[in-house]
Amino acid sequence: MKKILRILLVSAVVIYVALCVLLYVGQEKLIFFPQKLSEDYTFQPSWQAEEVEITASDGTPLHGLLFKADSSKGLIFYLHGNGGSLAGWGSVALSYLPYGYDVFMLDYRGYGKSKGEISGQAQFFDDVQQAYDRMRKLYDEQKIIVLGYSIGTGPAAHLATENHPRMLMLQAPYYSLVDMMEHTYPFVPTFLLKYKLETFKYVQHCEAPIVIFHGDADEVIYYGSSVKLKQLLKPTDKLITLQGQRHNGITLNPQYLKELETVLD
Repeated sequence: MKKILRILLVSAVVIYVALCVLLYVGQEKLIFFPQKLSEDYTFQPSWQAEEVEITASDGTPLHGLLFKADSSKGLIFYLHGNGGSLAGWGSVALSYLPYGYDVFMLDYRGYGKSKGEISGQAQFFDDVQQAYDRMRKLYDEQKIIVLGYSIGTGPAAHLATENHPRMLMLQAPYYSLVDMMEHTYPFVPTFLLKYKLETFKYVQHCEAPIVIFHGDADEVIYYGSSVKLKQLLKPTDKLITLQGQRHNGITLNPQYLKELETVLD
């Protein structure tokens, strides 16, 4: 019996270690779910969006869309979630145009028409910075609002800390990816994560005003993440709770749109 138990224990340890190795090696496939688009893919003509080509620091071509409002007050620099591509995310931009803001959306490396693959946090952040630098040539930085949703909230917070935008807006942010894993998968050792995405550190050093929107019924990134972040914000920063809102569909939430009008004004 002892021999059998020993064999079972060793087998369990071997399987656990093997799973940890697979997690470390293939974690990009567990975090990022890109939709690839062909180079000749045509976005919806009704969007009237300008395609923007950006060159990453290592020469990798990145792709974005720039939507123009009828009368522009500035730019919303939007970092989308972890799935899809601008073929789907582009429709979100249309919600902001009536408020008088142009919208730039970046497809991360490997998403949409952007080439390459995401392979590290520093690379991820630098790609976002290169896109921001491109927009900063077109817009006064004090007229740029950085907006991140879901996976995009970490790089958005980091970007706002390293630069000087007018405002940082976060939709359904995580405290950090480590915290999220500990909350959702407590049996997985967090030291395996290459992507810490420590939003809680970034917001503490962000000079720009910060507004957080989070649904209290979020089933993907738990609402408590934003409650903890709120404790680290400046006294003038805000956490706006969207009652009954789940993870998806924030941009169409009537309460969000009402609050957004006040925030943007």
